[in-house]
Amino acid sequence: MNGITFYPAGSSPALTYALQRLKELGCNVAETPLEAVTHLLLPVPSFDSDGKIRGGGDLQQVLTALPRTVTVVGGNLRHPALEGYATIDLLQDAQYLSQNAAITADCAVKIARNRLPVVLAGCPVLILGWGRIGKCLAQMLKAAGAEVAVAARKEADIAMLQALGYRSEQIGNLRYGLMRYRLIFNTAPAMVLSEKQVRHCRDDCVKIELASCDGIAGSDVIIARGLPGKEAPESSGLLIAKTVIRLTSGREF
Repeated sequence: MNGITFYPAGSSPALTYALQRLKELGCNVAETPLEAVTHLLLPVPSFDSDGKIRGGGDLQQVLTALPRTVTVVGGNLRHPALEGYATIDLLQDAQYLSQNAAITADCAVKIARNRLPVVLAGCPVLILGWGRIGKCLAQMLKAAGAEVAVAARKEADIAMLQALGYRSEQIGNLRYGLMRYRLIFNTAPAMVLSEKQVRHCRDDCVKIELASCDGIAGSDVIIARGLPGKEAPESSGLLIAKTVIRLTSGREF
């Protein structure tokens, strides 16, 4: 891409694949912080809990070595060192989030298949939450023949679920019906199933947590956050590369 040069900092398997794809597409990727660098490319999400770049590196030190006009590309770019810098946050891009949700759902279904002693066809499944990941999960599970139910809060969402042919549940009114489900996914970033409610689940129910914070109580919940980068890094990296090119140059591939 004419006039655009990327410099990567930090590391993750997905970022490695993203850089590989960018190079294959003829993008300029600098190995050192040159004056020609126009965009600093970070992992997605970009920072550890201590503010360091994921995979290693101090953001302030990296920025000091780059032109002050550099644009920072990454995810969750809330960092004091970025004040005054132009940023492109992939986790604020609707197209990226939707496609990332589809990858997450695909990975979650694979985890469920590996944990269940039964096939998904005919399996009663409950999805907590009707956001991007919940929608993708419902579609994939229904296509696999599962008996899909979705728990939502909004009446409008429940009405839409019924129109689409899904069994619907009201979050906040989940209890006695939980015994029917063999598999439960949580996609809602809030506590949905308390310890008291979980007691109404069947003993062999597989419970998978996909949200950023716990939504299902209990010690037997499978924590499965950040699945694209962990379980499908090549697909995640390709999505990063495609999104970076679209947001920096307007090109699609």
